[in-house]
Amino acid sequence: MAPPGRRRNPLSLPSLFLAFCLLVSTASAASAVLGIDLGTSYIKAALVKPGIPLEIVLSKDSKRKEASAVAFKPSKNKGSEKEFPERLYGGDALALQGRFPGDVYPNLKPLLGLPAEVDEVTSWWNRRPALQLVDAKIEGRQGVGFKSGSFADDEKPWSVEELLAMELKNVRENAESMASGKVVNAVITVPAFYTAREKKAVELAAELAGLNVMSLVTDGVAVGINYATSRTFPSVSEGGQPEFHLVYDMGAGSTTATLLRFQGKTVKDVGKYNKTIQEVQVMATAWDKTLGGDALNGVIVDYLVDEFITKPDAKKFTASEVKNHGRTAAKLWRDAERVRQVLSANVETSFSFEGLYEDVDFRHKFSRTKFEELAEGFADRVAGPIEEVLAMSRIPMKEINSIILHGGAVRTPFVQKKLEALVGDPAKLRSNVNADEAAVFGAAFKGAGLSPSFKVKEIRDIDVANHPVGIRYKEGSVKNMKLFRELSQNAFVKHMPFDIQDDLEFTLYQQVQSPFAGSKFIESDVLRVKSTNLTASVEKLGADFGCKKWNVSTRFQIQISPIDGLPEVISAHVSCSHEVVEKKGMVENIKDKLGLGAKKDGQQEVLKDENGEEVDTESSPADPLDEATSSVSSSSEATSPSDAPEKEKKEEVKPVVKKKTEIIKVAFTQTPLGPENLSKEELRRMKDRLAAFDASDRSRYARSEALNTLEAFTYRARDVITEEGFIAASTSEIRQEIEDLLSSTSEWLYGEGVDAPVDTLKSKLKDLKNLVDPVSKRAAEAVKRPKSVELLQQTLDQTKMLLGVVEDSIASAAASAASLAAEASKSATEAASSVSSVVTPEKSGDELDELEEGLESDLPSTASSATEPATTPDAPLYSEEDLKGIREAYQSVSAWLEEKTALQEKLKPWEDSALSSQELEVKARELNEAVSGLLTRRIKVGGDKKAKSSKSKSKSKSAKASKSRKAEKGKETKESGKEKNDGHDEL
Repeated sequence: MAPPGRRRNPLSLPSLFLAFCLLVSTASAASAVLGIDLGTSYIKAALVKPGIPLEIVLSKDSKRKEASAVAFKPSKNKGSEKEFPERLYGGDALALQGRFPGDVYPNLKPLLGLPAEVDEVTSWWNRRPALQLVDAKIEGRQGVGFKSGSFADDEKPWSVEELLAMELKNVRENAESMASGKVVNAVITVPAFYTAREKKAVELAAELAGLNVMSLVTDGVAVGINYATSRTFPSVSEGGQPEFHLVYDMGAGSTTATLLRFQGKTVKDVGKYNKTIQEVQVMATAWDKTLGGDALNGVIVDYLVDEFITKPDAKKFTASEVKNHGRTAAKLWRDAERVRQVLSANVETSFSFEGLYEDVDFRHKFSRTKFEELAEGFADRVAGPIEEVLAMSRIPMKEINSIILHGGAVRTPFVQKKLEALVGDPAKLRSNVNADEAAVFGAAFKGAGLSPSFKVKEIRDIDVANHPVGIRYKEGSVKNMKLFRELSQNAFVKHMPFDIQDDLEFTLYQQVQSPFAGSKFIESDVLRVKSTNLTASVEKLGADFGCKKWNVSTRFQIQISPIDGLPEVISAHVSCSHEVVEKKGMVENIKDKLGLGAKKDGQQEVLKDENGEEVDTESSPADPLDEATSSVSSSSEATSPSDAPEKEKKEEVKPVVKKKTEIIKVAFTQTPLGPENLSKEELRRMKDRLAAFDASDRSRYARSEALNTLEAFTYRARDVITEEGFIAASTSEIRQEIEDLLSSTSEWLYGEGVDAPVDTLKSKLKDLKNLVDPVSKRAAEAVKRPKSVELLQQTLDQTKMLLGVVEDSIASAAASAASLAAEASKSATEAASSVSSVVTPEKSGDELDELEEGLESDLPSTASSATEPATTPDAPLYSEEDLKGIREAYQSVSAWLEEKTALQEKLKPWEDSALSSQELEVKARELNEAVSGLLTRRIKVGGDKKAKSSKSKSKSKSAKASKSRKAEKGKETKESGKEKNDGHDEL
């Protein structure tokens, strides 16, 4: 309620709009976060949403991981501008490799950010020879692209980023289906060895998929975050020792080793409070980019081809012919992975191919021993990343607490043996995280920590730069220097000074290994930075503060971004120092004398007493009374000299020279460099083409649904027209018409209807329903109507019985009221005569008092009853108005039913009914509502009457008890007075 004297004004339109904006922003902030583990062979995703804490996103066939593959299934209308081929994902896409090997694109991750001419791309292509790989040169951009036979010849190549965007869009749609809402924000895992080229390619694919990349996190850090979510580590702030764990991740494409330092740490919280957080810090990272499950599969494929061409029927073939055949290569690679996984648990398995190449069958047994013999060269490389990490960090193996295994290939038996031999203590090899899902859970947890919508356990991850970062600029001559060395921590800011006072431009680059043979390391440009107001800022310093150009300092603050691990400029400024003369006034001089002046070297000046000794300003205060007395005394002493003001006036005002630094911020622009940075026009073209693909998919799904609906209706209609009810509700002519239309529609479906548009399919379905549905409705009504009529008739009978009860109740209430009124009149007359005979005027005062005190007990029963309230008749439960309402409802429904029933009896079974079951249900509901209202009134009136009766009885009992207490109190008073008189007489 508003305070007195104030009126609460209604909300104005701007206030309502502001409240709406706040509501919308709050709802937007509560959006879901998606963690994506972008693997070579599989993509996994985990969703975090209010009400859904860290749950794996299932694929459309309810699997916890989706094969990293997309396929184009050729359509019959090849080359149509409006219709694209059908897209399939995951296992459905891989299943098409045997039929359409040139339109299935698996394991695209190794191609990101690479030119088409490098060895890694050639090696990848050799495993999938049916694909038409081209150099996707778009506006000078080098990269891998693919031509598909499912499109017209003039269709532009599909880049790797576009194909990966399709896979990410599919994952996003699965997540939105699970979250029942829009999912936009995502955290994506990337290998530690990714350069700016690969990272930007991932970000481009995510943007094309409609995802906002909150952060890129390396695989090892993601596993470390997941490991820390359920554990608490010793706090180094309290003298605890950190733990060192090494994440060994061997996936399908590569192997990485990441040494992590886990520790608790006390940091400042809000206000004066501190808090303890968990910290995951990268100490070193090493990798082998070609050691993984795919490489081991390649060993098996090479062995199978060599064995196949030794068979008598296949000796005429060469190994290259077999490997370069698209369908054959697809079969071999698919079975090679299956056999490798089987050999992780079994010692022997077998291959069986029917018509492997040129209709030649091939069967062969394969053992784990043979596999380990073939993979011996790869086994020697297993320990390489771990040894390199230990050397870089200078931490011996004995100080490593455990080695955390992650990735599918770590289950390979010879990999386990090599790691046990390297560690020395098999207990250090731990599988205490999910080897398949730890990274995706860690990515999702990091996303939840970055989102303002969630409050999670605070785990700070500190990654490092795995590639050195340098700067190149021109200052007279071109200067080149290294800013961040390898293993520099992310988010560590470096201040780069420039001896330049005019607008400048510089380039930040990564020092990476060249993808081409030849030069080992190259400078890969990442970012171009250009100032926009440096010259004007220097001139302003000179004009406003007299700063000379040679005295101006130019600095740019540069860091490795904690979001994507790439260099960025966070701020820039120019500054200069100049002398400022300040005059101290009387107030400043008094402050100096009292020790309240300016601090010197960051410290308060020390006060001194009259003898020149320092006064302890932190000593404990004296007694409050003494302190007050001393204060008054010193105050009077300070004001007693009459010449104090004159002395202050005579003091000279001394000027003070100070150095002051002036700072002006410098504005600048940052332009990403590299082949992955597309123009706005090219980016729009890609998005429009993907949007057209999505629209084509939706149109295909709608047409497929319409086709299935029409086909299902034809089958159902054929069964319906033979049922007895349908025959009774239709004529032979209408049934014949339906049969003819069904026959023609079925014939059309398996001919032209296969490729018919959605509108035509819907039109055919409508024609069939116009004939079948009316008959089906009449047949259904013929079954439901008798039951509904019977139900309504029962309701009418019950209503009629209730009407009789109500009429009797009203008549009974009227008779009861008349009888009670007569009895009350008679009782009142008798009570008056009894009272007048008992009370007479000849009694004295004392006798009258005694009579008053004992009146209640001495009066006859008739007098007592006369003094109580007269009995009133009960209020009637129902009124004539109630009776009128329910009577009208009964008469109306009864008349309607009689009329409709008569009309229905005149109709033939195949004619549309005059009385529907739905109408009968509505009428029954009307009667039930009228009856329910009447019964509800009865319950309410009866409850009020009982409450009133109970209240009257309670008041009567309370009055009697009060009178009894007054009588007892008067009696005690009289006895007390008598005792006092007796005592006085004795004295």
